[in-house]
Amino acid sequence: MRKIYLHVLFMYFGILSAFAQTKPNPLKVDSTSNYQSRKLKIDEVNLVSAYYSQNGNNSAVTGGIGTEKLSDFANTIDLQVSKFNKNGKKNTFLFELGVDHYSSASSDKIDLSTISSASSADTRIYPSLNWTHSNETTGNSFGFTGSYSTEYDYQSMGAGFNLTRLSKDKNTQFDFKLQAFLDQWTVILPIELRTGNAGKDGEEYDTAPRNSFSSSFSLSQVVNQKFQVALIIEPSYQKGLLATKYQRNYFSDGSLRAETLPDERYKLPIGLRMNYFLSDRFVLRTFYRYYVDNWGIKAHTAELEIPVKINAFFSVSPFYRNNNQVGTKYFAPYGQHNVNEQFFTSDYDLATLSSDFYGAGVRFTPPKGVFGWQRLNMLELRYGHYSRSTNLVSNVVSLNLKFK
Repeated sequence: MRKIYLHVLFMYFGILSAFAQTKPNPLKVDSTSNYQSRKLKIDEVNLVSAYYSQNGNNSAVTGGIGTEKLSDFANTIDLQVSKFNKNGKKNTFLFELGVDHYSSASSDKIDLSTISSASSADTRIYPSLNWTHSNETTGNSFGFTGSYSTEYDYQSMGAGFNLTRLSKDKNTQFDFKLQAFLDQWTVILPIELRTGNAGKDGEEYDTAPRNSFSSSFSLSQVVNQKFQVALIIEPSYQKGLLATKYQRNYFSDGSLRAETLPDERYKLPIGLRMNYFLSDRFVLRTFYRYYVDNWGIKAHTAELEIPVKINAFFSVSPFYRNNNQVGTKYFAPYGQHNVNEQFFTSDYDLATLSSDFYGAGVRFTPPKGVFGWQRLNMLELRYGHYSRSTNLVSNVVSLNLKFK
């Protein structure tokens, strides 16, 4: 229902957080004190609000034509607290709560007979909790995450494991993550393809599972005082209902069916991130990713961001990202599917396309606190504009406040 804007939001927040440090120094550990307080301490609180809007004319809900107008207001708050145990090891707890509310003109067309249906707007709520156990002397850590997400047509339960290992000189870091999401989707068909009483007079729709398993291997290296590099490999596997059944597909003979796709999907993204510190004022951040999956999609993504430090507490970060994708063999535009096809989609997210995403952020970290409030130590405002060759355009603006 919201694959496009979630992709852009995640991409945007990825740019927001990736390599946020401003100095290429390796991890430093304070070994001057043998005592650490064992009281629970609030490390920081982050508030992030983002508004996203998009428009286009290739809605998958109506077979690859029609409005893609959509807006979303997303809010997350995360609270990080920590304490040291009697052995001097640090336990960090990160609680995050997200609430998104969106309105979608395209998903409202699931039922063409109504002016406005339940699918025209929805609210998604997604809490998560992470516990990480770390050794402040070595920098090594491990942890576990639990998460939950719910909205109108699905519920998801997630679990994860994270591991970090550093070299003795702290210049090499290995990160490993495992995640699993067990989802239950409500099978909602377009109104004209429904049989029986599903969705009528309180009758329940059928449900179907969709399970996702992913891993991440990251190797980061401080080459010298100016240059850092990281290699990231993130294989994943999905099984279950991977088609969005309320998305229509029109065939060359004029017939209509609900989207049908294979029930298994393997994905392999491989990324390379390089940061070069040109001077105390300029940082050059680059990123490249190659993506391939068993549905025949291949993509190349390249990103450049150049944070510019105006003074000790104010910086500006323009960025640009380009993506080129070869689409799946299962895709065809409106009315061009062959009636003998086993799998089919008219979702332009899966088509051959190119896209551009560019914008800038401003970061404000005054020593006496933002607006003189000592606890509010960082304010960041970012704007991004997204456009792609299928004529879809979107804009996103976010505000990040950090309290310490």
